[in-house]
Amino acid sequence: MTSTTELLPGEAQPLPDEGHVTALVADVVAERAQHLFGLMGNGNVHLISRLTRRGFPFTSARHESATVAMADAYYRATGNIAAATTTYGAGFTNAYSTLAEARMARIPLVLVVGDAPSTGQRSFDIDQTKAAKAAGVVTLVARPGNAAAITHRAFDLAFQTVQPVVLALPYDLATAPPTAPEALEPLPGKPLWPAQPADLDRVASLLAGAKRPLILGGRGMLMAGAASAVREAGDRIGALFMTTVMASNAFNSPWDLGIAGGFTRSHRLDIARQADVVLVIGASQNTFQTRYGTLFPAQTTVVRIDNEPDTGSPAVAEYIRADIPSFTDGLLERLPHVRPTWRDHAPDVSGPDFRSSHPRENPDEFGPDGRLNPRAVVAALDGILPAERSVVMDGGHFIGWAPMYLSVPDPHAMILVGTAFQSIGMGFGSASGVSVARPERTTVLVSGDGGGLMGLADFETFLRVTRKGVVVVLNDSAYGAELHQYAAKGLHDQAMLIDEVDFAAVGRALGANGTKAHTLADLEHLQGWLASNQNGVYVLDVAISRKVVAEFMAESVAAKGCARE
Repeated sequence: MTSTTELLPGEAQPLPDEGHVTALVADVVAERAQHLFGLMGNGNVHLISRLTRRGFPFTSARHESATVAMADAYYRATGNIAAATTTYGAGFTNAYSTLAEARMARIPLVLVVGDAPSTGQRSFDIDQTKAAKAAGVVTLVARPGNAAAITHRAFDLAFQTVQPVVLALPYDLATAPPTAPEALEPLPGKPLWPAQPADLDRVASLLAGAKRPLILGGRGMLMAGAASAVREAGDRIGALFMTTVMASNAFNSPWDLGIAGGFTRSHRLDIARQADVVLVIGASQNTFQTRYGTLFPAQTTVVRIDNEPDTGSPAVAEYIRADIPSFTDGLLERLPHVRPTWRDHAPDVSGPDFRSSHPRENPDEFGPDGRLNPRAVVAALDGILPAERSVVMDGGHFIGWAPMYLSVPDPHAMILVGTAFQSIGMGFGSASGVSVARPERTTVLVSGDGGGLMGLADFETFLRVTRKGVVVVLNDSAYGAELHQYAAKGLHDQAMLIDEVDFAAVGRALGANGTKAHTLADLEHLQGWLASNQNGVYVLDVAISRKVVAEFMAESVAAKGCARE
C-alpha cells in the first residue's frame, strides 16, 4: 500500500500552487476580472504563479504604485473591473497613494495583498487593515473556510460601492488547505431612489420654460447607461450640453460645449454662462467642475440629479436624489418635442470655427520667456495625433491644456489621474493600464517633468506593454503648480525648480524614438514618425514656458485669495 500523498512511478508531480487558500482566491480572480496587474513578492507569489501558469493575462509593474494605477486606468478605459496585487509591508505601502486616488475617484477594483500571519505581526509588518481604513478602503481577509466566497464578496462590494476593496492573504494561511465553508451574511443590495412624479413635473416645467437650457452630464450618467436618453431630452428642448472630464464626448453632439469647469475654453465659457436653467446629471459638482464656484452666474437655476448621497456641492444647486435611468425616462415622457430653441440663436456653436482646437485664449508660439506656449503646442497636437487615441494625463499644472485642446473619440478615452488625491507621478503606470485595455488605439500620455521623474520606474513598463504610443512631456523645468501658487507670492523658488531633463533622450535609452521640441516646427519629427506607421513609442519632450498659467490654476489662486479676504 502507498499513502495518499506518495506518488506511484511515472505519476506527474503535483503543482506547487494547487489546493490551497491562494489557489481558490486566484480561481475567483480569473472568473471575475479580465486582467491582473501586479508586482511579485513573498506575499503574493503563489497567487501570481497560479494565474500565469494557466495563461491568465498578467502585467508586471516595476514599482508597486503602478499596480493599482494600471488597474484603475484599465477600468477607466473600459468600464470593466480589474485586479491588482502586491506583497505585504513595503509592497502594500508603495501602492498606498494610488489606492487612495482610486478610492477618492470612486474606481471599483480589487487589490489582493499579502499580509501579516494570522498569528500576529512580525517585526517588519504593519497593520495594513488600519492603514487601508485610514484611506477609506475596506479590507476583507481570505481564510481556509471562506477563500472563494470572500473573494467573490470583494468583487461584489467593489462593484456595488464603486470603490476599491483590499483582499488580504495572511502569510501563514496562503498555502493552507481549505476547510469547511464559513457562512457569509448576504451583501445588502444598493438602494435605488425612484424618481418622484412631483420632482419630474417640476424639472420638466423648468426645462420646457427655459430660454437657454443647458444639460451637464457626468460619470454617473455614463455608469447608468443614460447618455443617449439624456441627449434625446436635450435635443427635444434645444439645450446645449457640457460634460465632466470623465464623461468627455459622452453626447457626441455638435451642441456640446465640452468639458465643464477649469478646462472650459474661454469662448465656450461665454456661451455656457448665458444658460438660465442647468440640469446636472450624475456629476458631483466638485471645485474642478464648477470652476471654483464661478462656472455659472449666481442667478442661474441649477438642479442636480444623482442616486448618490448629496455632497453639498455646490450649495446653490437644488439636489434631487433619484435613480438616473428612471428619472431620465420620466423626464422624456414629460418634455415637449422640438420647438424654437437656444440653438436657433447660437448657430455658430456647431460650426467648425467654434469647435476648432485653435487656441483663442493665446495663440502665440512662444511665452514671454522664449519657451513654447503650451496652448499652441497642444492645439497643434490635436491635428497631428491619430484620431483613435486614448489620452492619459498625470497630475500637475500642465493638465490645464490637454482637456481643453485634445479631442477624444469617447468618454473612456480621456483619463485624468491624480486629481482626486492631488497627486503626481501616476502617469506611466496609468498609461500602461490603458495600453493593455485598449491596444487598438494609440495611447497618448501627457505628463509634466515633475510627475514624469517621480514615476520613471514604469517608463519601461509603458514601453513594454504599448503597441503604439506617444509620450508628451510638457516640460517647464519646474513643479509648475507650486511655482504659480507660491513663487508668484514671493516664496523662494529654489525647491520648485527642476534641472532640465531630456525625456526624449531617456526614452531613446530605453528603446523608444523621440525628440526635444523647442519650436512648433519640431513637431514635424513626431508627425513623420506617425506617418511611417511604425509600432512602438515616440517621446516628445516639449520645452514649455513657465510664464503661461493654466485657466484652472488662475481660478484656483483667485478663489483661495478671495477665501483669505
